[in-house]
Amino acid sequence: MNVMSSVMRGGRCLIHADPALLSRFLSPHFLCPAQGSTPLLTCQHTRRYASQQVRGLKKDQKNQKVKPKVEKQEVEIRQRMTVAALADAMNKDFDHVVEALLNTSVDVDSLDPGSVLEERWIKEVVTRSGMKFRWAKLSESKERPNRDAFRRPPADPSNLVPRPPVVTIMGHVDHGKTTLLDSLRKSQIVATEAGGITQHIGAFLVQLPTGEKITFLDTPGHAAFSAMRARGANATDIIILVVAADDGIMNQTVESIQHARRAKVPMIVAVNKCDKPQADPDTVKQALLAHDVVCEEFGGDIQAIHISALKGDNLLALTEATVALAEVLELKAEPSGPVEGLIIESRTDKGKGPVTTAIVQRGTLKRGCVLVAGKSWAKVRFLFDENGRTVMEAGPSSAVQVVGWKELPSAGEVLLEVESEQRAREVVDWRSYQEEQQKLEEEQSVIELKQKLHLEEYKKEREGLAHLSWRRRKSVLYQANKTKFSMRPSERTQRDHPNLPVIIKGDVDGSVEAILNVVDSYDAQQQCELEVVHFGIGDVSENDVNMADTFAGSIYGFNVGASSSVQQLASKRGVPLRLHTVIYKLIDELKEELSSKLPPLISENVIGEATVLAMFEVTVGKKKVPVAGCRVQKGQLDRRLKFRMIRGRDIIWEGSLVTLKHHKDDVNTVRTGMDCGLSIDGDIDVRTGDVIVCFEKLDSPQVTSWDPGF
Repeated sequence: MNVMSSVMRGGRCLIHADPALLSRFLSPHFLCPAQGSTPLLTCQHTRRYASQQVRGLKKDQKNQKVKPKVEKQEVEIRQRMTVAALADAMNKDFDHVVEALLNTSVDVDSLDPGSVLEERWIKEVVTRSGMKFRWAKLSESKERPNRDAFRRPPADPSNLVPRPPVVTIMGHVDHGKTTLLDSLRKSQIVATEAGGITQHIGAFLVQLPTGEKITFLDTPGHAAFSAMRARGANATDIIILVVAADDGIMNQTVESIQHARRAKVPMIVAVNKCDKPQADPDTVKQALLAHDVVCEEFGGDIQAIHISALKGDNLLALTEATVALAEVLELKAEPSGPVEGLIIESRTDKGKGPVTTAIVQRGTLKRGCVLVAGKSWAKVRFLFDENGRTVMEAGPSSAVQVVGWKELPSAGEVLLEVESEQRAREVVDWRSYQEEQQKLEEEQSVIELKQKLHLEEYKKEREGLAHLSWRRRKSVLYQANKTKFSMRPSERTQRDHPNLPVIIKGDVDGSVEAILNVVDSYDAQQQCELEVVHFGIGDVSENDVNMADTFAGSIYGFNVGASSSVQQLASKRGVPLRLHTVIYKLIDELKEELSSKLPPLISENVIGEATVLAMFEVTVGKKKVPVAGCRVQKGQLDRRLKFRMIRGRDIIWEGSLVTLKHHKDDVNTVRTGMDCGLSIDGDIDVRTGDVIVCFEKLDSPQVTSWDPGF
């Protein structure tokens, strides 16, 4: 320390003595300016500061070696996301989401881009993908205002005027309903109906000799047209039940009575075909008692009129009874205001486009009116009566054909008039929206049920592995499921179960509806699956043929045609084209095609039986062959057929014979009572008393068990 102090004192003296001389040997920055009394102390402070700065730089260098924190991708999620929506939010593809859900309780095999995921699985996919999630901001969805159209409230009684009654003719097929209308309106409708049976709803306005007008609806009596009869009952004021005096009460007669009772419509019984020798009207009226139809002769309030529609006998009494009942009912309607009605039939006409037959129930229908029915609307261009003549307007109880529909509405829809085309579009959009919401709710309930069942199955599967460690459990699940996702659903082979895809085309909406109702009654899916891939109204088109070719199905047409080019295309593609004008013939051919899809039934036919009497061996070359000595008890043994050996009640062997001999001769057949020796194929222990049965297998065509009821 003393030495250091001496050195510092000497340095100070040297600097104060001659600084210029010292500057020749030392750099200027080494010398501190002589501003203070202790300049070297200032240099000392500078050295200390420099050392601290170096240590600080070392710390910065260490910080630069640390890896920067990686920011995770943020995914915006929301409730009820689909797989496709989640993949888009993550900027990934569909397969990435599926892979993230492997080894979870989610049924990955059933996932498709439209599948809805639960909240926990949405979070799981995001977490497994190395991302973080945030909830999307909920936007308050405004409740959509109801823009539907409705019927008007009841009219003021002072505005009501009398109207003609709407009378529906109902009854069993071929009991004379259309012939009755022929006699009333002096026309020949039966000649235009295929097979002589009504297959549409016909609406006619009949003016009686007395001046009264009656609107008649002729409904089909065939079993397939139940929905048409129900519509006829709902649109009518009076029902005339036609019963054949020589045939009695039949299935559709009972059904018509039930329709009338459900619709709460009064009824008149017309006992037809009373001109036939075997007619017995009293028996018919007594049989109606079993169905709570009590005629006036038995103390009831239902009129029963004996008629002959073919000869026109007693029709005046029937019309008078109808008019009298209509007067009792005091039928009135409001002829002013927006139109209300009911569509009873719809079809597509080549020249007119979509055409509907409607009954006007309220108001007056005119050209230019804007109408809404179901999810379709129209601006009326033309109105036609039942004879095809143009009419300018149609009042209450009138049946008219309406032309001008944008799309074909369904039969049975309520017809309402609205103020403008814009209002009509609003109504149609609202109804489409309502149907879509209802469909989504139904689909959601199905999805939730399927997820619940899958979760229960998943828990049941895991219960058997609860005793294993997680590593062992994971290994077992991997081995069990590693082949489950080896093929995508689109790559899987089709099932071998027989199926029949069909395309149905009809001339009117009611006909297609009737056929679909019959198809809905199909209950033999375990034999052959029947699938309606498409249905529509109008002639068979090339698109129908292409669709049938794609699905390897058949086309069934009812009262429709097919152009020569369409027929050639169907023949070239091998698509069956089955066109009919009578509905029961169409259903019969459908049943035949379903039966042709079924595998044949294999049956056995026993040809003969023989009993083993003794066993012995025969030397063939150097080999001993066991031979059974038998006697034929029944029929004959044919070496070319199959054989079976029975011991007690057990079948010991089944196969073919190696040899069949009678004495020493090789023979093909041995008849009843003859002895023979036979050796069988295989090393089988044959014993005395065994029964040898000769049989053949026969293939017989299998018939579908479906019974549509007619």
